[in-house]
Formats: sequence, structure tokens, C-alpha cells
Amino acid sequence: MKVIIDLIEDIRESIGNAEDFELRAGLLKEDKDHLSKLIYAGEAPLNAFVLDESKKQLIFKIDSSSTKIYVGELLSHLLALSMDAMIYELKMAVNVQYTDVEIIGFGKNEEERSYILFIKL
Repeated sequence: MKVIIDLIEDIRESIGNAEDFELRAGLLKEDKDHLSKLIYAGEAPLNAFVLDESKKQLIFKIDSSSTKIYVGELLSHLLALSMDAMIYELKMAVNVQYTDVEIIGFGKNEEERSYILFIKL
């Protein structure tokens, strides 16, 4: 389980808080031949995020809009949160079927200036 403070620390360490990196969702799937291995299956831009204080979650959303989220925008919200909120769980709403997907890791693509939140379906 990843939490907000994990995300803040990884952004600082991996991309030096570069504000112009676009946030994207990276999909990983289990390898049918080797269940312990994950296979990269593509990515999509994240379009929104919301802090759900009742569930203690930061939820990233993928929708059909052309809106993009950048690291600078995200950090401006996250760094203003209380210490209690720093342990809120990271989740992703991918579509109607997958509304509560756990974020399992982070990555980056320097060439495309993107910061990736990995999920497994």
C-alpha cells in the first residue's frame, strides 16, 4: 500500500520535484506463464485527483477529458495537507468497472517528461 508521503518522497528523489512532468497511469498485468512477474501493458494520462477525507484516500481519475495533471499542480495541493493526511492511501479510479485500484509503484520517463503511477489489474 502506497500513501501520500511515499509519493511526495519519490517525486523529490526521482525527478527533483520537476513541475512540468505529466502524471500518467501505468498498467501492469500478471504474466500468465510466470505469475510472480508483471508485464507492462501501456499507460494513460491522469485527468483529475480528489482527496476523500472520509475514506482517507487520494484518488486519481482517468476519464475521457483532455485535462492533464502535472507534478507542480499536484505538489501544490499535497504539500499544504496536514500531517494526518500524509498517510492517506493512494488509489485510482480507472473506469466504471475499476473504481478502487491500488497504486503499487512509481516510475518516470525522462524523454516524455512523465511521472507514472503504476497499477495492477
